[in-house]
Amino acid sequence: MRHKITRSLLSIATAGVIAAVLIVASRTHVAAQGQAAAGNFPRTTWDKKPDFNGIWQVMNTANWDLEDHEAAQSPILIAGVWLAREPGLSVVDGGTIPYKPDMLKKREENRKNAAPGKTGRFTTADPEYNCWLPGVPRATYLGKPFQIFQSPNRMWMLYQYSYARREININGKEEAPIDTWMGWSNAKWDGDTLVVDVTGLMDTTWFDRAGNYHSDQLHVTERYSPIDATHINYEATIEDPATFTRPWKISMPLYKHVEKNAQLLEFKCSEFTEELWWGEYRKQPTVSK
Repeated sequence: MRHKITRSLLSIATAGVIAAVLIVASRTHVAAQGQAAAGNFPRTTWDKKPDFNGIWQVMNTANWDLEDHEAAQSPILIAGVWLAREPGLSVVDGGTIPYKPDMLKKREENRKNAAPGKTGRFTTADPEYNCWLPGVPRATYLGKPFQIFQSPNRMWMLYQYSYARREININGKEEAPIDTWMGWSNAKWDGDTLVVDVTGLMDTTWFDRAGNYHSDQLHVTERYSPIDATHINYEATIEDPATFTRPWKISMPLYKHVEKNAQLLEFKCSEFTEELWWGEYRKQPTVSK
């Protein structure tokens, strides 16, 4: 009996070792595949770094809510199903945003302030609703395409949404002269990953339509890492000691547009908000507040 038990224990131990070896081998294989794929990413002619030139876009619902969220009725009741909220999974590492208790209460107030009135109108500080610039990192996952132009010392990101744009200083340490909607960006290379340090961000932007917000102490560190010829892994680490208990991170893939005629199109949303902001001053207002 003792020999049988010993053999069984040895079998279990052997199986455990084999399983561990297989797991390590599998992870090593996946990592090797990722490195090989990144090696196929286009390279610049001047320094052989990843060439991010092109038009990129996310395929998620992070703009509705960074955290897990179910499908829901549109906050604008008269819009019916057209603006219904799409369901989506959290893009936040760990699932939830680490708000300080008092700051979480303000997030809930933001959500309540987006409740529609009887006419279907509602008031919200969300910059997207008002056609204000979305800020960083939200501009990345707003759901609209953006184009990257890359040169040896500068990179420009032009977003289809309201002509939002950023100039990124590569290997520069220039400080933000003032706070702005899109902040001030300095970048450096960490191997094949472009690391962008974003400061000088205004506190009048939200992270999404769910009322997730920040203070004027927001500091964002972005990482753009090539996956393969048409995919980039995007990460953004959020630091704001006035609002959150600790730094937290979001991540998602960016997809490159490969259509022959891919291009950014005009989306001047300011003209779409004229009725919202100035309609009541018409001689005969079309919608009453």
